[in-house]
Amino acid sequence: MVGTTEKDARRLSRRAMLSGFAAAAGAALLAACGGSKATDTPKAAAATTATGAATTASGQVGGATTAPTTAPTSAAAATKPAASSTTAPASTTAPASTTAASSVTSSTAGKFTGTINVGSKDFTEEFIVGNMYALLLEAAGAKVNRKLNLGGTPVCQAAMEKGDLDLYPEYTGTGLLTVLKLPSNTDAKMVYDQVSKGYKDKYNFVWLDPAPMNDTQALAMTSAGSQKFGITKISDIVGKADQLTMIGPPEFETREDGLPGIMKAYGNFKLKKYIGVDPGLKYKGLLDGQADIAVAFSTDGDIAVNKLVVLQDDKKLFPVYQITPVVTQKALDASPGIKDALNKVAPLLTDQVMSTLNYEVDGKKREPADVAKEFLTQQGLLKK
Repeated sequence: MVGTTEKDARRLSRRAMLSGFAAAAGAALLAACGGSKATDTPKAAAATTATGAATTASGQVGGATTAPTTAPTSAAAATKPAASSTTAPASTTAPASTTAASSVTSSTAGKFTGTINVGSKDFTEEFIVGNMYALLLEAAGAKVNRKLNLGGTPVCQAAMEKGDLDLYPEYTGTGLLTVLKLPSNTDAKMVYDQVSKGYKDKYNFVWLDPAPMNDTQALAMTSAGSQKFGITKISDIVGKADQLTMIGPPEFETREDGLPGIMKAYGNFKLKKYIGVDPGLKYKGLLDGQADIAVAFSTDGDIAVNKLVVLQDDKKLFPVYQITPVVTQKALDASPGIKDALNKVAPLLTDQVMSTLNYEVDGKKREPADVAKEFLTQQGLLKK
């Protein structure tokens, strides 16, 4: 198991209990919904030093890129987003919001009924955005029950179908491939339109406004590893697979946008080994030499911090992954204020902003809830 510092150990000790509760809750939800796959159960964030795992940094389909040499220094940097380098929607520079918290409240007051159950998946970016959703709803006058860190997509989807969750942050590409089982597509608008229609028709769920960020799947190596094996793009893996160990979430071995999809697009191959771990351990495993390649996401803070090389998706397998609130129609009917409250933050979440916020948690070991609150306050969406 990857080691931790004494400070991290104290954090881990505090969070292990919380993670255990979250994992148990997620497992119970899935069991109730008939889930049976091992990858459907939530993973206790056993060595996640900041309530969860890292997942992101820019640069994927355009070529193998070495992350910036200087990591973001504070969440304040996220208030001045830079233009995105991905193929996500046209406007990727997030304008600073000038909407005061009092305006949010006045525009949505009286538009909430009962308690809104807000969930999230089991990694850093989801913790941050899930907390943003909860905070924005509370600021608008809603009563919120947080059910964060439930597990992977199958767990959250099952909870939504059962009615145990009213909303959670999901990615358009994940909805397309993993939930709806539709072919991959790199056109952001087409992917959003497909998941919007598919979820509405099949589940009566609604996708609200997507963020411009594109947190696409990626594969990352250390600079030394990339040079050692001569690998700069995913197609380079095929002829050297028997020499390579890959590390990542267990579900990547079976996901449509995981190893099966890579083999289908790039040709069949057999890795020396695949190590399935909790999301928070994948980069530690890579840096400690346990693996040669890590499953990554393009906005992971760890990529910039550790100057990792993101392999070029030269056959453009991975679709666009825009984070978006997915809400049950039942919840929207009961609380129509959900839409206005959550859509306010969508345009602010660019690649650069999300990478910076992820770094605040994964690099600086801050709490996701604190990072979320600080960002929303700086953007004028919460009162200081």
